[in-house]
Amino acid sequence: MSLTSSRRPVQGASLAARLGRSRVAARLEDEMRVTAADLVDSVAQARLKVATVRYKVEDEVRSKTEKLRSRVSEARTKLGDEARFIKSWIDNPARTGSVTPSSPALARRMASYVDPSRPGPVIEIGPGTGPVTEALIERGISEDRLILVEYSPDFCKLLRERFPRATVIEGDAYALSKTLEGHLPEKAIAVVSSLPLFNQPPAKRSALAKDAFTLLVDGAPLIQFTYSVVSPVPRKGSGLKASVSDWVLRNIPPARVWIYRQNG
Repeated sequence: MSLTSSRRPVQGASLAARLGRSRVAARLEDEMRVTAADLVDSVAQARLKVATVRYKVEDEVRSKTEKLRSRVSEARTKLGDEARFIKSWIDNPARTGSVTPSSPALARRMASYVDPSRPGPVIEIGPGTGPVTEALIERGISEDRLILVEYSPDFCKLLRERFPRATVIEGDAYALSKTLEGHLPEKAIAVVSSLPLFNQPPAKRSALAKDAFTLLVDGAPLIQFTYSVVSPVPRKGSGLKASVSDWVLRNIPPARVWIYRQNG
């Protein structure tokens, strides 16, 4: 046997070994690529989860921060309004009648007796810092339909800032027709009063109601709250129909709302 022929099987075995090693290397390389891809996917998924958790936490922090800011702002506004009422009461207790503004519950009850679907302006007398005004707007009365008659210059300034589209008139509600001369384009669908009527004699209260109804369309209400158990507008000889709400216990002190309409 020649030397050349004796080497062929060895060379063939060597080639097969190399091919085997090449396949193993290729398989290992493929497995490494798959493992690397899986690792990249796992890292991406982990980053996504971290980002999701971070976003959720940041969103909750933002939400709680905004709620806290809102509560602080509301508390400051409430304290500021109460301070204004106390100052106004000290300056003129007969005009202000209360050291605190009406509660939201009482304001909503008063506004509930105004029909927003009926066209025409709404007159509010004695709005103070505007809790009933806000309730009327929430009820569906457009701000530009509101005519606010307020005696206090400080409250008028505040009302103009808070309700820029409303008509704010500094004047005497106990001379309502005269105060509203040139400001009332048509008869109103309601007069909503927060005046402390019991600080005035019965004749003056009756005159206010009589005057108010000259400014109202037929069937429109005069709405008045009181802390008393009796009607703030004297009913004897008034010719008015009257109804009264139950007690609004969430107001301090508890109050009721009287609704007056003309007979006929």
